[in-house]
Amino acid sequence: MNAFEVLGLSMDADQAQVRAAYRSSVKRCHPDQFQEKEQQERAQEQLIRLNLAYEEALRITTQRQVGFNAVPVEDAKHMAVKLMEQGRMENALRQLMRASSKDAEWYYIQGDILMHMRQYSAAHQSYREATRREPDNLLYRRGAFDSAKAVKKHSQPLQRAADAITGLFHRKK
Repeated sequence: MNAFEVLGLSMDADQAQVRAAYRSSVKRCHPDQFQEKEQQERAQEQLIRLNLAYEEALRITTQRQVGFNAVPVEDAKHMAVKLMEQGRMENALRQLMRASSKDAEWYYIQGDILMHMRQYSAAHQSYREATRREPDNLLYRRGAFDSAKAVKKHSQPLQRAADAITGLFHRKK
């Protein structure tokens, strides 16, 4: 049986229906309601099935919701690069996050955006993931190296103070 059948729901049920069906089913079969050991064991097995079905049904309904706003990865990367070229880093990052999947290039673009946003440590993590996925790509390795240098440079106390002062003058009005 699939998760929705275990909960007594149709496949198009939403999260609220999944939660309601789960709660109602748990109340009916909770092991504490039974006195006999054999009945408690059967109820415990049923509760385990319900818990697994509940988690699976929630995962599926969440994917449906997220998938509604998702775009193909190539489209998301293309739009993110265009927005980055226009200097709209926050919008570029938001657009990139809409991708239906992530590949090495996705992580590389995320690293570029984060570097422009001066989030060096996060950029370094993104570049490292791109490099992990495609170890022979020298562009990704260069991004990881440059971001590692930036993390080290900007972790120095004097540089952090200079960054803070510079940030005050570069804030949007």
